[in-house]
Amino acid sequence: MNSAWKRRCLNSFRIDMKTVKVVAAVICDSIKEKKLIFATARGYGESKGQWEFPGGKIEPGETPQEALVREIKEELDTLISVGDLIDTVEYDYPSFHLSMDCFWCEVIEGELKLLEAEDAKWLNKGELDSVQWLPADITLISKVKAFMK
Repeated sequence: MNSAWKRRCLNSFRIDMKTVKVVAAVICDSIKEKKLIFATARGYGESKGQWEFPGGKIEPGETPQEALVREIKEELDTLISVGDLIDTVEYDYPSFHLSMDCFWCEVIEGELKLLEAEDAKWLNKGELDSVQWLPADITLISKVKAFMK
């Protein structure tokens, strides 16, 4: 099988899949320093207990940054500032294609309260591999590590 043929097959498969557009907050202790990263464990669904960067779906008419501020307020009762885009993760789950814009963020008001997640941790660079990340989120870990101190 040549790679061009594989790409055509994957692209035609992706056309038939529903795409879900979401945002994720890589909340750090300080956007400048990036010594600690906040991760949450899913509290529901078939991925319950797996770890992720908090966030959610973009509503019609929202920018990714506006969606992220809203989602973090809803999930963690906290106001964040949204920094630079780290990456857009494209990941095929069995029943849908995920397109996830991931941004550096930091808390500017309030304390992180778990309103939807089962658990949460602040992780340093060496601890990022200590949790079971959701498949799409794990693809971001090496990029996050590259910016952490």
